[in-house]
Amino acid sequence: MNPILQTQPLGPLWPTIDPFLFCAHHDDAYPPGNGAFGPAATLAGRQIGNDFSRQDDWSMYHGSSVPGFPAHPHRGFETVSILRHGFVDHADSLGAAARFGAGDVQWLTAGRGIVHSEMFPLLDTSAPNPLELLQIWLNLPARQKMAAPHFTMFWRERIPRLVQRDAQGRTSTVTVIAGALPDAPQGAAEPLPPPPESWAAQPEADVAIWTLQLAPGALWRLPAARHAARHAQTRRMLYFFAGERLCIGPQEVTSHAALELQAAQDWLLSNTGTSTVECLLLQGRPIGEPVAQYGPFVMNTSSEIHQAIEDYRRTQFGGWPWPTSAPVHGPLPRRFARHPGAQTDSLPD
Repeated sequence: MNPILQTQPLGPLWPTIDPFLFCAHHDDAYPPGNGAFGPAATLAGRQIGNDFSRQDDWSMYHGSSVPGFPAHPHRGFETVSILRHGFVDHADSLGAAARFGAGDVQWLTAGRGIVHSEMFPLLDTSAPNPLELLQIWLNLPARQKMAAPHFTMFWRERIPRLVQRDAQGRTSTVTVIAGALPDAPQGAAEPLPPPPESWAAQPEADVAIWTLQLAPGALWRLPAARHAARHAQTRRMLYFFAGERLCIGPQEVTSHAALELQAAQDWLLSNTGTSTVECLLLQGRPIGEPVAQYGPFVMNTSSEIHQAIEDYRRTQFGGWPWPTSAPVHGPLPRRFARHPGAQTDSLPD
């Protein structure tokens, strides 16, 4: 059996399958900071406010002086932000705030509506400030699209990471953000609980979000989806985005790609190159409902989209409690979260 059902090339936006809506890979080689959290470099030639140019291997995105995404609304889905390098400053209409760093994950349920900002402060003024971020949009089923918004931080100190060695001692590391890793030692790779209204919180949804690292020459067996036999429609996508060559069963892949895999069977992965292979795995049982999307709003019908636009114009989804549309949380590389209604910050464990 061929383990690969379909292959698609990777670009800035990666192809997804239901229940996932969107996957973006931001990989920016930002220069030293200018002391005001922006780049110590000219912004000439960029379309400030909408800069996706990759000029000099970085973009300002919608930021004007600090790169990132100033205040913008969402309704009807969730964002899962996996930070691999750099810092992200979060602020939202619930009053929540956070600065998170490499290895941390933010999971935000937009539900009936939230406004948030995601800024990329360049804290180091004497050295480059690389940033690498994977952002995933996970759909919500119709019954949960108008759930209360929910802000969650998964600190890297608490996210399960399972390091396994093959017969030759070569390591494979699996980071388990959602969905327990089948056949792992008991308790070794049990994920943190997803937000309560998430599709990932439903056992039958079979959602998994893992990142994989395979050392050169390493072998690792990707287990079958936990409920694939019961839910034959469970689907999984493996994004091969770093390294030279990856074998999946008998099939060798030599270009970075999104690979939809057979989910109901184990497959042996092998790194046949000389550099570390890195992958993201997204898996889930499809929600299987109509998707109506208009920018940051994802509902089931066009009339619900019109209602979302009207609600946002009328209520601003609770308003924006911050003095600027692009808050940055100071010069110190201090990771923290301030949850809605809290007066003090919580720090990583």
